[in-house]
Amino acid sequence: MPLEIERKFLVEGEAWRSCVERSQAMRQGYLAGEGGRASVRVRVEGEQARLNIKAAVVGRARAEYDYPVPLEHALEILQTLCVGVVEKTRHFIRQGELTWEVDEFEGANAGLVVAEIELPSEDAGFEHPPWLGTEVTEEKRYYNHALSLQPYTEWPDADRG
Repeated sequence: MPLEIERKFLVEGEAWRSCVERSQAMRQGYLAGEGGRASVRVRVEGEQARLNIKAAVVGRARAEYDYPVPLEHALEILQTLCVGVVEKTRHFIRQGELTWEVDEFEGANAGLVVAEIELPSEDAGFEHPPWLGTEVTEEKRYYNHALSLQPYTEWPDADRG
C-alpha cells in the first residue's frame, strides 16, 4: 500500500521566500464532504492534472493513491462535482535530501502559509529551518480537505495560528 509520511508546520515571517527554488499555482477540489474513509480530490497544476485518494485520518502517515487524469476532465470535475475547492501556490525549498513544500493559500484561505515535508519514515529526522513555526500535523483543520469545507478566513480570529 502506498504510504505518505508527512509533517505539517505553520510558517513564520517571510524569510522562507529567499530559499524558494520554484513555485507552482494549484487548484484542487474535493469530491465528498467529511465523514468518509477517504478524501478524494482532483488537482490542476499548470497543464497537469491528478486524481488523489488519501485515507481520511489525521497524523503523520496515511495511505495515498495518486493518478494522472486528462486536464479537460479535471477542469470539468472542478467546475461541476466538487464540494470544496482550495487555491494555493506551492513553493519548493530543497534542504539536503528533502524538499519543503510551502503552501501559500489564496482565496477563502488567504493569509495561511503551511510548510509540509515528506519523510522516508515516521522517525526520520530533519533540519528545522528558522522560519518553521508550530507543528500542526495532528490538527485536522489545517488539512486541505478541511480547508476546502471550512476556509481559514472563516475561522474565529482566536483560532488562527
